[in-house]
Amino acid sequence: MIKVFGWLYVRLTHSYWQLVYKLIRHKYAISPAFKFNGKAIEFYGEGKIVAGAGSYIGGYSTINAHVDCKVIIGENCMISHNVRIYTSSIVADQDMSILPHLEKNGDVIIGDHVWIGANVFINPGVTIGSNSVVGANSVVTKSVSEFEIVGGVPAKLIRIKKAANES
Repeated sequence: MIKVFGWLYVRLTHSYWQLVYKLIRHKYAISPAFKFNGKAIEFYGEGKIVAGAGSYIGGYSTINAHVDCKVIIGENCMISHNVRIYTSSIVADQDMSILPHLEKNGDVIIGDHVWIGANVFINPGVTIGSNSVVGANSVVTKSVSEFEIVGGVPAKLIRIKKAANES
């Protein structure tokens, strides 16, 4: 009996998340070949989200597109689980007792063939160049050039990769 309820729970949970992802595809410009790779993935906001073919995002990840901002994910990107991408954030360097708080808004652009590790936070206004890698547990506060491997808090250059056509 427990096996039956367990099987039913798994099937219902899977069906629920597939419905949620279908609604996300309807609201934003998500390629049919983009994969939601897990559960509890959240895309929200009144801005624009575009996700390219062959890319995927892991479970428990969040993308926020603030009004008049956009998040663009290129083709064949690998975004691991528990990744946070935001186009709006409160400015840290201010007196928090004074309201309203100052905000920083900016587009987030992720090029093609990018690998973003688990538990990464990407700040507003960041561009990650094609064929780059962002190491797990990193906080990306500045743009990353093509073929760079970055990591840490805040993310810093670890090394530059060789292009496939270089020897």
